[in-house]
Amino acid sequence: MKVALIGATGFVGTNILKELVDRGHKVTAIARNPERSEIKGYHVTPVKADVLDTDRLAEILAGHDAVVSAFNPGWANPNIYDDFLRGAKAIQEAVKKSGVSRFVVIGGGGSLYLKPGLQVVDTPEFPAEIKSGADAARLYLEEIRKEKVLDWVFFSPALEMHQGITTGRTGKYRLGLENPVFDKDGRSVLSGEDVGVVIADELETPKHHRERFTAAY
Repeated sequence: MKVALIGATGFVGTNILKELVDRGHKVTAIARNPERSEIKGYHVTPVKADVLDTDRLAEILAGHDAVVSAFNPGWANPNIYDDFLRGAKAIQEAVKKSGVSRFVVIGGGGSLYLKPGLQVVDTPEFPAEIKSGADAARLYLEEIRKEKVLDWVFFSPALEMHQGITTGRTGKYRLGLENPVFDKDGRSVLSGEDVGVVIADELETPKHHRERFTAAY
């Protein structure tokens, strides 16, 4: 499979890239600074691109079997809300222009529902430092739900999915849709490595179409 991966040098993107390459897929690794990627080799083609340049991005994406967007303008970016929405919408437009149908978006877990009418991002415990980015991802989910041309899917990781999760790659997970997947201890946890597994599995054997899904242990 030939996959275009946007945001290939970030935490999530790096894990997806490694998993895809380990499985023998050819990946066009798209980033602002692709030279920073530590994952190199015959199956990786690094490409520098500005996601807001939709015409150029569409040219890069054309001819791939699928596009995966792990785009994130940076959690420390004071303009993350506006920059995320502009970038996400531009990427979606570029994918449509490229002629690629399958589009996998990595969003956030904040838009998952704890109960009807209550999303995680609206709880008092939600970290204030990432709320703007989570709000942007939540709004973009509602935008992409209107998409009728692309075969899109929006992935919300587990509520605990960050560099501090040390389980590594287990290859095991459970799937959900609109609600977090909790373990026996009431935690929703997934490692970055297993996010790579989830996305690679979805690309190889699609189970979700024009919907949001999630995964955790």
